[in-house]
Amino acid sequence: MDGILIIDKPYGMTSHDVVNWLRKKYKQKKFGHTGTLDPNATGVLVVLCGKSCKLLQFLSDTDKEYIGQIEFGKSTSTDDIWGEVEAEKEVNLDFSFSEELQKFVGKNHQLVPKTSNKKVNGKKLMDYQREGLEVPKVYSDIEIYSMEDLGDYRFRVACSSGTYVRSICRDLALNTNNLGCMKSLRRTKVGRFTIDQAQTLEDLETQEPILYPSIYVLDHLDKINYQPIEDVYQGKRIRLDNSNNEVCILDAGKPIAIYEKEREGLFKSKRGLW
Repeated sequence: MDGILIIDKPYGMTSHDVVNWLRKKYKQKKFGHTGTLDPNATGVLVVLCGKSCKLLQFLSDTDKEYIGQIEFGKSTSTDDIWGEVEAEKEVNLDFSFSEELQKFVGKNHQLVPKTSNKKVNGKKLMDYQREGLEVPKVYSDIEIYSMEDLGDYRFRVACSSGTYVRSICRDLALNTNNLGCMKSLRRTKVGRFTIDQAQTLEDLETQEPILYPSIYVLDHLDKINYQPIEDVYQGKRIRLDNSNNEVCILDAGKPIAIYEKEREGLFKSKRGLW
């Protein structure tokens, strides 16, 4: 079983739980997800299967799309409703939700939630929090491409990889003289893959898995049809007139190797994909 599987991750399961479920279901060890979703979030989880697992180190940061919802009136330790309530405040409704959303569009220097996997001095922020230590402030440079008001304080956001929707909820509340946190989160798109392409675990109990070819996640690399192709299968250095540091070598339209530049005009094999 080789290729890319798009899962609609259910509420309450970790991304690793989904991978373990697939391993047991298909009696195959080689599965790996490309981007974690919190247990309380649902939606698109991109899973590499079989030989496609070799691609993981070559994936570029992929843009995401989410549907989130804000709950006003309280702040929590995790910036979502599942954390410990730290403060409460009467809700101020004297603002335009649509207009506030648009203020986030563009490049942002976003404060990362205290409960996150971001590391400072080799320690995750969530570990600082668990140990009762002062959590360092960590900012991340992200970009928000669009925001859409969906009503009932729900919104759709298209954003760069690394964006925390929890932070958007927290910051929008603060911007409107409120306290607030994220109430729900659903990921609807990762790169080119959308929720419409996703299968649920229930689907997979009765349906065949829909597998997409590996080349779908290598859009960021130049594709090269090299001859003699036997040199690539043998892992030999090859000469290419290409300015990029990495390229993807194709055989009959399928990716078979990633080559990296050793010096101008000369490339060496970095990873065979067959």
